[in-house]
Amino acid sequence: MSERKLLGKASELPSVPTRDILDRFENCRPERDYWIHLDAPEFSSLCPVTGQPDTAHIEIHYVPAKWCVETKSLKYYLAAWRNQPAFNEEVVNTLLDDLVAICEPKVMEITGAFGARGGISLTVEARHEA
Repeated sequence: MSERKLLGKASELPSVPTRDILDRFENCRPERDYWIHLDAPEFSSLCPVTGQPDTAHIEIHYVPAKWCVETKSLKYYLAAWRNQPAFNEEVVNTLLDDLVAICEPKVMEITGAFGARGGISLTVEARHEA
């Protein structure tokens, strides 16, 4: 993945969240374990039953190995979820699956704190370790 699909180019937001949207670049310090924290407080998707929007604060924490996720592509990938019907648990686990497939991190944790519905809020946490 030497050529960037989005970085430095004008582009439209995708309508479907696929891992093909995501780009990566080489870790500048693969010999060192360090954490990268990514914060997306305005995530949204759709409830698969009612079609109403679900909002969430998504946090992504990972220790990179050879690759890091490129953040513009991540922004486009996350925005593509806005019209995607999915249960909250599916959202967080799919985010983890797709990011692990692209980055191949040593450790990755994703937390989705979803807005309250009917007085109940839901937080989903998923973790990967190489």
